[in-house]
Amino acid sequence: MTPSRWSDLERPPLNAAALRRAVVTPGALWTSLDVVEATGSTNSDLAARAARGEPEGAVLVAEEQTAGRGRLDRRWSAPARSGLFFSVLLRPGAASSSGTAPVPVHRWGWLPLLAGVATATALSRAAGVDTALKWPNDLLITVAGEERKAGGILAERTGADGVVIGIGLNVSLKAEELPVPTATSLALAGAGGTDRDPLLRAVLRALDEWYRTWRAAGGDPVGSRLLQTYAAGCATLGRQVRAELPGGGELAGTAVAVDGDGRLVIAGPYGEQAVAAGDVIHMRPERRE
Repeated sequence: MTPSRWSDLERPPLNAAALRRAVVTPGALWTSLDVVEATGSTNSDLAARAARGEPEGAVLVAEEQTAGRGRLDRRWSAPARSGLFFSVLLRPGAASSSGTAPVPVHRWGWLPLLAGVATATALSRAAGVDTALKWPNDLLITVAGEERKAGGILAERTGADGVVIGIGLNVSLKAEELPVPTATSLALAGAGGTDRDPLLRAVLRALDEWYRTWRAAGGDPVGSRLLQTYAAGCATLGRQVRAELPGGGELAGTAVAVDGDGRLVIAGPYGEQAVAAGDVIHMRPERRE
């Protein structure tokens, strides 16, 4: 017998109709919102729709992802309805419906950072949780004095003018359900609210606000205040880090800035170098006896 969607009363299903009424409104960025019971990857599904001409503003939410993807093609999954797993389609390379000019391609690298700022803003408002950003795409919450990952972001280009941004956020996972010991969830962090409907609405509204501001500034991270806001909330800056680079190799030093292209600037023995992509590890300070 197939379990009912209501079999776990602590994890009720999302109300797709109510979500659509709340976010797909005249003048809003979001043009459609679909909730599916399960899928491999919302990013892959939405990218396929984008290739068929889906307009900007589509939102695809899954109650469960069976082959969710992170950076470096890492795979992860979580119990059904235990978090928010969704993707949005943006088309920064096309003129917007309001006539805003396309954003130059070299500024699209700011989109995952923009999504991080929007998500952190929304969690502060809707869940009362302070969320820090680990460059380039992790959402961190401090629990019992330890930084733990509560979510992540994956941006993938689709076609000539589109980007699909996937966001995964652990909401109600229990300690025994965490994929790794360094993870956490909003519930474990003592969030003031873990109802996924208002959380999703809050994130989508913050994304709408930040994306419009960024587009209106032509993608300029300074003019839109995205750079300043990201830097203020970035837990990586000022830390000793080790960046494991694509294709091998690593770079160690102090993370001193995020530059105008969204790259992490690391100061090491050979001066300052900018990293566009990589797996960044926060190093623990050495203990002094």
